[in-house]
Parts: sequence; structure tokens; C-alpha cells
Amino acid sequence: MAQVSRLTLAVEAGDLALPEAGRIAVFAPRGDTDLSALPKDRVQVITGFKPDFDAFSARGFDCVVEGEGPYAAAVVIVPRAKAQARSLVAKANRMSDGMVIVDGAKTDGVDSILKAVRGRVPVWGPVNKAHGKLFWFEAGQALADWALAETQEIAGGYMTAPGVFSADAVDPASCLLGDHLPEKLGAVVADLGAGWGYLGTRVLERDSVEHLHLVEADHAALDCAKQNISDPRAAFHWADATTWRAPGPVDTVVMNPPFHTGRAADPDLGRAFIAQAAAMLKPKGLLWMVANRHLPYETALSERFAEVAEITGDNRFKLLRATRPIRKHR
Repeated sequence: MAQVSRLTLAVEAGDLALPEAGRIAVFAPRGDTDLSALPKDRVQVITGFKPDFDAFSARGFDCVVEGEGPYAAAVVIVPRAKAQARSLVAKANRMSDGMVIVDGAKTDGVDSILKAVRGRVPVWGPVNKAHGKLFWFEAGQALADWALAETQEIAGGYMTAPGVFSADAVDPASCLLGDHLPEKLGAVVADLGAGWGYLGTRVLERDSVEHLHLVEADHAALDCAKQNISDPRAAFHWADATTWRAPGPVDTVVMNPPFHTGRAADPDLGRAFIAQAAAMLKPKGLLWMVANRHLPYETALSERFAEVAEITGDNRFKLLRATRPIRKHR
């Protein structure tokens, strides 16, 4: 039997009264978040993460990347990054004319958010269940100082956004990959999980590259990539790299795939990236991949490619090259 969500408990117990009319915004829900307590026809899901956007769209929800208030109420699903969580609460507070409802796991820092909100405004709840908490407060409170700038400039002149991967500095693993890419990559290159575009800038240092596909699921990161790369050879795809289909065969794939689902390490994500790379490469195509040393990708690579080699690495990372994709897996 599915576990009853904290939101459902609060509504069914009569502790939390939802508005009888008007739209209800839900900020940053995960694809499996239970929203059954809300009237679907009045809910607008706000997320820039493509897999979650697609999951809620498939379930019949109205989905947008950026919300447009005012809303009759707003629900915030707490993300892992503390500053990003506060910024979402501030945004929900600004866009709502009613309650702001905050729901999150303890491992994602909901306790610190609750404590901080309580220090400023009257709070109702919390509902404690399943290692998390749900609480709510009346919108219109003074939380504007929690809002973050949409973008920031980091060393190297790159633009990033709060909450995106490697927002404060160039990721050292991506730097390792960028420093060891060969001069010849072929005419068509795909960067899977392109983030805010660092690897893309390194690929485009080569005049021989004619087309670069940057594939990224995080809309905010992809917007940054568009600011960091003005080269007309670049094409930007807001898509889940594990399901994206290239418009044609590519010569080289470069990637530093994500390996977390929430806080848990999930090597299956990297394996799915590997499968997609093998499927889109030409018969003599190359995959250049960097990964944390402990992640067990070699078996998946050997199943998909005829030749696999570690080119370099250290105690933290390994740089892997795979060639000649095995066609029976297409």
C-alpha cells in the first residue's frame, strides 16, 4: 500500500484548508511526489527539471518552467541546496495570495527551513511523517532577503545559477576531461548532461567541430550555457539525456554524467548515459567520459563498446575512453 503523504494527512485531518478557488502552485516537486490531495485542475507544477516536468505532464498536470502569480496558495518541495530552498520559499511567498506550504525531508534540510521561518512569521503545523515535515504560513511575509540573483559570474567569466551543478566553480572532473580531449573530435559532437556549458566551451576550441549538441535536463543550467556559449555551431536541447535522440549519428560524445538521485548514489544514471552514447555514435565513434573513481562503469562500457581504456586519473576521478559501439544494443 502506498504511504500517505504529509500533504494528504494535513488536508484530510482538516488542519490545512486549501483555497476553494484559484490556482495552486507547486514548486520543484520530484517526479514521484504525491499531489493527490490537491485539485489537479487548479494545480500548476513549476519545475525546470525535464524528467520531473515530463512525469507530471504525463499525469495530466499543467506544467511550466517559471510560474506567473498570483496563486491562491503555493506548495514548496524543499530541494537539497539550502540557499535554493530559501529562495523558492521567498518566491512562493511573493507569488501567493494565501498559504505557503513547505514540505521536505529531514535529509534535505526541512528542519532548518522551519526554524528560520518560525523566527520571522507565525507557522502552522508541522506534520511529522516519513522522516520529514510539512508546515505552512500566511503569504505576504518579509522574506524578500532570501531571494537569490538569477545568475552569478564565477572565475573564468562563466555565468551560473543557484542550485545548478558546480555553481560556484568549474567542476574539477570536467576540467580533467576538458584538458585531455584530443584535438580531433570529428565534425559532430554531443555533450550529454552539459550543465552550464563548461565542456561545451572546451569542445568548441576546435575549429574542426561543425556541430555541438548540448543536452541538459536542468533548464536553469541550460540557460546559463546559452549565456556562456554564443558560438553558432552549438545547439541547445532541454532534454533528459537518458532518453534524448540525436538528429543523426555523432562522431564523439563527451560527458560527466550525474550519479545521484536525491542524496543516494545511483550508478544506473551513468549506465543509462553510456547506453545512450553508444546508440547515437557512428560505428567508429568515440566516447570520452569522466567519473568519480569509485563508480563501477567499466562493465557497462565493455557491454556497449568494443574497446575501453582508462586514459588518466587520480584518487578522485578516472578519465575513460570507449570506442566502436556494439550495434546489437541499438
